[in-house]
Amino acid sequence: MARRSPLINVMVSAVMKASRNLRRDFGEVEHLQVSKKGPADFVSMADKKAEQILHEDLSRVRPDFGFLMEESGEIEGKRGDIRFIIDPLDGTTNFLHGVPHWAITVAVEERGEITAGVTYAPLTDELFWAERGQGVYLNDTRLRVSGRHKMDEALLATGIPFHGREGHDVFMAEMAEFMPSVAGIRRFGSAALDLAYVAAGRYDGFWESGLHAWDMAAGLLFVREAGGYVTDHKGGSDMLENGSVIAANDRLHAPMQRVIKRVHRNLAGK
Repeated sequence: MARRSPLINVMVSAVMKASRNLRRDFGEVEHLQVSKKGPADFVSMADKKAEQILHEDLSRVRPDFGFLMEESGEIEGKRGDIRFIIDPLDGTTNFLHGVPHWAITVAVEERGEITAGVTYAPLTDELFWAERGQGVYLNDTRLRVSGRHKMDEALLATGIPFHGREGHDVFMAEMAEFMPSVAGIRRFGSAALDLAYVAAGRYDGFWESGLHAWDMAAGLLFVREAGGYVTDHKGGSDMLENGSVIAANDRLHAPMQRVIKRVHRNLAGK
């Protein structure tokens, strides 16, 4: 049985506590109060409540840590070199429409590196967790990325830009390039779970742009700890800063990156 460190146990405890309210609220999704945060971007009271629970629990047991949270933004800690990165409800649109595919995700960033992560899907009771150099686990089972190495066998995942956001032309061009050469493409609406699924070998690869740090921080660590490769669209390591990501195993990452570079080059030449 996999042994969790005290830090992972702290994170899991907070996530489990927040999940109880979210699970209950999901059962009454028609009655949730919602506020409009932007075009096609709705946040529920359940989202805010879960973030408050996570912040209170984690700050009590790790009072020196800073925070970067979806709803509350950045909160400086006594230690300037370490912070929690929190998305209390990744897959908000799914949640508000009664689609049972959403998760809570928490990561630790230390000196610019993600060193621990937890992503929990309450409705399936799937807990993904990892620490740098210690592997990634689904509950108590260690994970590895898929072993597929041909694009025509690959099942990929991605995200579609929301209404009101830029990037639709780029996304459509990327889809047009990928679709003829892969086994399938899925869009399930939770980047945190998409990356966890790559780590688990359920998806062979994932790409998206326009993400926030809290969408993907834990998932980046998961893929790396599962033996996969993660870069931004240019092949660099600035995913948290520029919001773009390509995640796959060692055989598929390079051809995926070539497709995306070709699309961007073609669009730039128009």
